[in-house]
Amino acid sequence: MSSDVTLGIVVATALAFDFTNGFHDTANSVAATISTRALPPRVAVGMAALLNFAGAFISLKVAATVGQGIVATSHVTSTVVFAGLVGAIAWNLATWYFGLPSSSSHALIGGVVGSGVAAAGTGAVQWDGLTEKVLVPAVVAPVLALVVGAIAIVVAYRIVGNRRPGPVGRSYRLGQIVSGGMLSLSHGTNDAQKTMGIITLALIAHGDISADKFHVPTWVVVSAATAIALGTYVGGWRIIRTMGTRIIKMDPAQGFVSQGAGAATILAASHYGYPLSTTHVISGAVMGAGAGKRLSAVRWGVAGNIAGAWVLTIPAAAAVGAATYGVTRIFGTGAVGPLVVSIVLLAVLLTGFARRLAAGRTLTAEG
Repeated sequence: MSSDVTLGIVVATALAFDFTNGFHDTANSVAATISTRALPPRVAVGMAALLNFAGAFISLKVAATVGQGIVATSHVTSTVVFAGLVGAIAWNLATWYFGLPSSSSHALIGGVVGSGVAAAGTGAVQWDGLTEKVLVPAVVAPVLALVVGAIAIVVAYRIVGNRRPGPVGRSYRLGQIVSGGMLSLSHGTNDAQKTMGIITLALIAHGDISADKFHVPTWVVVSAATAIALGTYVGGWRIIRTMGTRIIKMDPAQGFVSQGAGAATILAASHYGYPLSTTHVISGAVMGAGAGKRLSAVRWGVAGNIAGAWVLTIPAAAAVGAATYGVTRIFGTGAVGPLVVSIVLLAVLLTGFARRLAAGRTLTAEG
């Protein structure tokens, strides 16, 4: 019974992470579309939510990588998975608060690696898989998207030549509806898969699925797709402002190009099962679209802050994941530890939300 309760807590926490992943990464899909006024904000976010949901059903290769290729299943328990999820959620909320577009994917992987090491030592981590499937793509993907974005914007400007800005802008805004839709779809093919992989990993640890016959149950696919779609619809507006206006002052051509470059890179990664950071990719594409116009068009100070968050993501989430595992172990190996941590975290979040709501009411009254 205790193990069943722990599994229930893990599944609920995984879906909570998936929800934070959705609202944290809304900016990836819609920031360019909103900033160039190709679509109204709520329409853009609604379309992104629907396409994220649809994209989650296209492929399960990324889910298999997360479930099998990062941490050895023989060392994984439900508590390890729970602690890793807490590390990822904590990092997502912290970077959302400061408006930094960091990687939910790397936060999740870092959290699970940290809790796995805390539970069973460094032997719990499949270092080759971590390097090949996570760390190398983390460096290559944003650089590739930057280069593609820079080349594409040069080509895009040469195609339109000296034509009137009005018709050109309208044409690229129409194109953004398509490129933004493809970006949202690609996001679902990659990011929703990570939660599916984590829940499946917990099911393996619980004994419901054999590690030798890895598969993702249909209910896991549907629930993960729904959670990320709902999170996307809620929208992380702080990060949308950063992505849409603070890195570059974006025109419709740059929006179209950055979304297209990002979508192509993410879809290719999903095809090969790489759990890519969609945030890194689209940030690199936005920087490339700005730099292709002129280097000074990119606010490199903001870009540097974003890159700093990227570097810290895995170790910071790993540290929280390891600490969370240590706290849960104080209460033994059963469900009490995860339950206590969940209650404390929920209380903290509700308190923070209540304070923000009270502050907003105060400002409204003073205004």
